[in-house]
Amino acid sequence: MSAAKRPHAGKSGSGKSSPAKASATKPAAKPVAKPVAKSTAKPAAAAKPAPPAPPAVKQPARSVLVPKLIKALKAQYKPVAPVTTRPVLDQVLFACCLENAPAAVAEKAVTRLVERAFDLNEIRVTTVAELAEVLHDLPDPPRAALALRRALQSVFESTYTFSLDHAKKHSLAHGLKTLESLHGISPFVVHYVASASLGAHMIPLDQGALAALYLCGIITLPEYDSGKVTGLEKLIPKKAAAEFSSLLHQFGIECLTNLHGATVKKILQAVNPAAKDRFPKRGEPLPAPNPPAPPATKEGQKAVEAARASAEANRPAGPQAAARPAGKTPLPPPGSGPKRTADGKPAGGKPGPKPFVVKPNMGKPLTIKPEAASPPPPAKPAASAKAAKPADAKRHSQELTKKKPR
Repeated sequence: MSAAKRPHAGKSGSGKSSPAKASATKPAAKPVAKPVAKSTAKPAAAAKPAPPAPPAVKQPARSVLVPKLIKALKAQYKPVAPVTTRPVLDQVLFACCLENAPAAVAEKAVTRLVERAFDLNEIRVTTVAELAEVLHDLPDPPRAALALRRALQSVFESTYTFSLDHAKKHSLAHGLKTLESLHGISPFVVHYVASASLGAHMIPLDQGALAALYLCGIITLPEYDSGKVTGLEKLIPKKAAAEFSSLLHQFGIECLTNLHGATVKKILQAVNPAAKDRFPKRGEPLPAPNPPAPPATKEGQKAVEAARASAEANRPAGPQAAARPAGKTPLPPPGSGPKRTADGKPAGGKPGPKPFVVKPNMGKPLTIKPEAASPPPPAKPAASAKAAKPADAKRHSQELTKKKPR
């Protein structure tokens, strides 16, 4: 029994069977192990440390940059004192021409315009193209001409006169409200007239002045786009506001006309060298402001609709004006006219007034009547009647001589 069991035990438990099993399992284990090793090695080789971000350049505070800007502008330009003796309306017309233009050029343009026109009403009814020909030496004659015409139209429609002196008789808030109600004038015109005629502490900023402040790093990009800079008047006293406004206005014109010139680079280097990334490359202009969209609230929509209605009401006439869109014919107010039912018949049983019909002028036939016989001429008086008249006169005189004198 033991001898019979040995060969069976030897076949099953012999050492020759273990190498055969190992050789059979090795090929199956190799393809599983290799992809695992490759997949774990690739991410380790691909992962690289990210380069450190460059440190952000911190811009100096606005209170530090404004005094540097004033010092640099005084070394380069001479301030022009505003004329405060003009009437308010003349100040508005001058400010419309002064925007983005030198003061001397604006003064000549306004003088030439007033001398060639008979009065301000003639300027109001003149087309924008004709006004632009007179203001040809300004940087943007059509814009200035349209602003002039709209300002005169607004003043005439509100007061039926060409005067704004009533804006000085009340408070400063009332004067600002009067100026802001004029259609078509920019905030620069409002701030300039308020500072020159109403005595307000304001610094007018046109597109050139905003570009200068942005390049110096004094204002941010949202302020440049919106055109609203808050807190600038707090850094400049009221006595020096007019001088700073004139210097900044001249520097702004230099930024618009000769951005890559030596003067602009010299002033920017003296004020804020850290703002060189805001300066465009040579040959490229400064990007125009991109005003933000009005808010989607009800008040914002009402403001947009009011501005659109005002622009439509004050639309200029003439060949330069766009055609009025279809469907803008004014309709009668609701409730006017005779009341009618759903089928279109007059309600209440009483018919409405009959329409007025113009009948053709039908002439009646003319009937020519025969001429009536002329009456005979009157008979001449007899000769005896002529002779009786002197006799009666002589008798009357004789009776008068017989009377005794009193």
